[in-house]
Amino acid sequence: MDMPHEMLSAPSAVLMEKMVMGGSAILRDDDSLLRTVFFSVLRHHHPNLARKVDVIYALAQAWVSSGEDSDFDMLEKYLSGLKPEESILVASAFSHMLNLHNLTEDVSSSEREHAIRLGEVEAPTRTTNRSLINLTTNKGVSPEALYKQLCEQQVDLVLTAHPTQALRGSLLKKYASIREELASLHTKRLTKYEKIECLEAIKAYVQGAWRTDEIRRQKPTPQDEMRGGMAYMNSVIFNMIPIFHRRIDTALANLGQPRIPLDHSLFKFGSWMGGDRDGNPNVTSTVTRDVCVLARLEAANAYFNVIESLMFDLSIWRASPELKEFAEAIANKDSRDAARIREERKMRNYSDFWVPATVTEPFRVVLAEMRDRLYTTREVLRQCLVHPKMNVGAVLLERGAYSHISELWEPMKLMYDSLIQTGDTALANAKVLDVLRQMSTFELSMMRLDVRQESTRHTEVVDCITTYLGLGSYAEWDEATRVEFLLKELQSKRPLFPPGMDMSPDVKEVVDTMRVLAELPSDSLGAYVISMARTASDVLAVVLLQRECGVKDILRVAPLFETLDDLTNAPATMTTLLSNDWYRSHIKGMQECMIGYSDSGKDAGRLSAAWSLFEAQEKIVAIAKEYNVKMVLFHGRGGTVGRGGGPTHLAIRSQPAGTIQGCLRVTVQGEIIEQQFGEPEVCFSTFDRYTSAVLEAVMDPPPSPKETWISTMHQMSNISCEQYRAIVFKHKDFVPYFNKATPVSELGGLNIGSRPAKRKAGGGVETLRAIPWIFAWTQTRMHLPVWLGLGEALQDAIDKGQLPVLKEMYEEWPFFQGTIDLVEMVLAKADPSISMLYEKMLVPSELSYMGELIRSKLMIAKKAVLTVSGKSCLLQEGTGSESKKMAQAADLEVKIALRAPYVAPLNILQCICLRTLREFEEKGEAAGGGYNPTDPEILDLLSRDPNKNPTTVQPIVAAMYDALLITIKGVAAGMQNTG
Repeated sequence: MDMPHEMLSAPSAVLMEKMVMGGSAILRDDDSLLRTVFFSVLRHHHPNLARKVDVIYALAQAWVSSGEDSDFDMLEKYLSGLKPEESILVASAFSHMLNLHNLTEDVSSSEREHAIRLGEVEAPTRTTNRSLINLTTNKGVSPEALYKQLCEQQVDLVLTAHPTQALRGSLLKKYASIREELASLHTKRLTKYEKIECLEAIKAYVQGAWRTDEIRRQKPTPQDEMRGGMAYMNSVIFNMIPIFHRRIDTALANLGQPRIPLDHSLFKFGSWMGGDRDGNPNVTSTVTRDVCVLARLEAANAYFNVIESLMFDLSIWRASPELKEFAEAIANKDSRDAARIREERKMRNYSDFWVPATVTEPFRVVLAEMRDRLYTTREVLRQCLVHPKMNVGAVLLERGAYSHISELWEPMKLMYDSLIQTGDTALANAKVLDVLRQMSTFELSMMRLDVRQESTRHTEVVDCITTYLGLGSYAEWDEATRVEFLLKELQSKRPLFPPGMDMSPDVKEVVDTMRVLAELPSDSLGAYVISMARTASDVLAVVLLQRECGVKDILRVAPLFETLDDLTNAPATMTTLLSNDWYRSHIKGMQECMIGYSDSGKDAGRLSAAWSLFEAQEKIVAIAKEYNVKMVLFHGRGGTVGRGGGPTHLAIRSQPAGTIQGCLRVTVQGEIIEQQFGEPEVCFSTFDRYTSAVLEAVMDPPPSPKETWISTMHQMSNISCEQYRAIVFKHKDFVPYFNKATPVSELGGLNIGSRPAKRKAGGGVETLRAIPWIFAWTQTRMHLPVWLGLGEALQDAIDKGQLPVLKEMYEEWPFFQGTIDLVEMVLAKADPSISMLYEKMLVPSELSYMGELIRSKLMIAKKAVLTVSGKSCLLQEGTGSESKKMAQAADLEVKIALRAPYVAPLNILQCICLRTLREFEEKGEAAGGGYNPTDPEILDLLSRDPNKNPTTVQPIVAAMYDALLITIKGVAAGMQNTG
């Protein structure tokens, strides 16, 4: 295979030099290699098409280099001449090449992270070890204080099913294998033959990806989403947790400090997959039960494997008296039924150790019993999946299965202590320590499930009860009356829930969910999140309903404040709750509040939302402190900048001082799960960044904003919100323009999530979920939700002579600097010429002025951002103290440039497909154009969708629709890590 690749034989010095240069050389080399491999596959299957793809790529490169309209017109004209079936394959080709390019970025980042840890490349202060050194050396923090903080610190990462991962799991796995092979070319010393075999493996995976249907033909179920998230737990996260803790222990040892306590984990994991029922009718009480059982089953499988592995390792005869006594008790019990146990273990197909171990091998005696109980646990959980009426918590206790992590932890800790006592410290601090770390982190649930429901659904349930009992309509009561009623019932010992009460389907589903929660093991459950929470009664109602439905260990209730009004009113709501003696006693000094980035951004624009979130956090934490309550903030961030996304370290360090008190919860959504946990090296870096950032946020908090900064932000926030809403919600032609100029109406066909794109049918932007709102603007390369309103707000401050204040804020205030830098990054990826193409092809002439208006506002935003940051162009390189930061910007510029020739053809094809499909919808049968292919291969290509009947759906419609969906996925890949 003739594929030259300079990096195959490059010495490490060359690699390190390229790392220091920002990794751009490695990116270019790897991009060229994978493109060459892909073209070899494409030529093998479609030689004529490969020539056309080659021409298209060359035309796209020419336009990217020149920026000339004539070059763009040539590219558009060539793509317009493709046949429908060619459009599918060309879209697929460029989509695959973009995803392959993204792998090269992953490998480059991973290599750089590894080089940083080796000390071969200078690191930014975003690793825990660097933070420890910086805090002790430059900030005067004592090692003892840092150790104490780490012993109390915890980050809870909550994986959600929010549909922004456009790639199918089948493709993700193949791409992961390509990434692994590509990394081997850089990191391993391979022989000539091994290099050839590595390249052949890459080609095989590329070919497998090319022959895989890119489009999800069915919507995933919530259970499917949960299994997708769990795959990362099993393949990467479960194994990386002990490795990361081991590294932290080593860093602490360098400071003369002991290891982190064995029963403390720096991370916990949660999930919304199968628990988030807000606007998703597919998430039912049965689904919630299923995903909890599935998660426990995965945890039992994982522990079964590590325990069985330990049985081979711990062939130790010497033990502490305590362990000997424990093992003897087990052995005596087993000896009475040794024959049955032997046969049973054979039937279970254990790897080895069927015969009961003798007390001369005490570790194996204990581990064998643990393995047996884990096997039983798995069998019971499988039965629970088959029989939905089983009470999960009760049956686990009845059958002798594990129902609480302490049952596993205590014998494992006993073995660890025994090894320490007998001087076998190295053995204790090897695999046994790792298993204890895993147990501390994942317990028996792997990741605890949060339940989320909209506030009005609980109001409906309580209203049903009060109406049935003749107490009046709860829904019609004012807030004071509701709170008084709820608190009275919460302090009453009599049951409120009347037997035999008639319930509507919606009310019954809420009640059924509560009753399922009562039957699940409490350690499978996390928080109960109330979306659209507005009042104290929203929280109290959920506490009451849990109690009435038999939930013994009542889930902590976290109100979610999302819209601008909700964020503004949040302090008053929390004051009402925390000032009540009964409620403070109930929460035992700990309250959780969730703040929503996605809906607040859609409601008010990014700048106004960011400031409202900042202020709400400060006020909520201050109120909690007043009542001696620890406030844990749950950050509902999305993956894109428009939904609160951004680099982890920057996001955490930009929070108000004192709001991160060592505990942090944050959502990890969609494609971000793959980006942060898809590969071990990257997973390690993700843990490192979270730990480092939270440690610094507590031990070296950012400065509190000056009064001039606060007043300036108030002023800009108001103007930004007014400007944003004037366009998005008040301009009569905005929604019609949005519906025509973007593929928002067609996004549902992606089948990337189990929930609908809208909370309710009809309506405008207010009914649309935040994800399709962002996704649609990303496709047209305008990224409007990120910057709309910001330019006018900044320019107004500049016109008022406040530029010196803005520059001071940018230089000294992490919150403001982070906001501006993220917007700058998104502006660098915005492309007005692409949006003009959508407008030219899709928008009626009477609405085209809206596009001109929006693009003029984009230019205002660009100019204002550059004025504040002091640059002459976006992502401009700098010198002096800014050189490192600007080097990162230059690296981003290279990434944008390398992606551009892949993305532009996809945008053009998307416009062509949208125009064709919309014309067909308007004109009916006549738009088919007589396109009736007879080639079996083409017909096979056009009939992959089982949901489209080939006798009723014309081939051109099938072709254009498939091509459209592929372009949407491709552009999403091209805009990865952006707004």
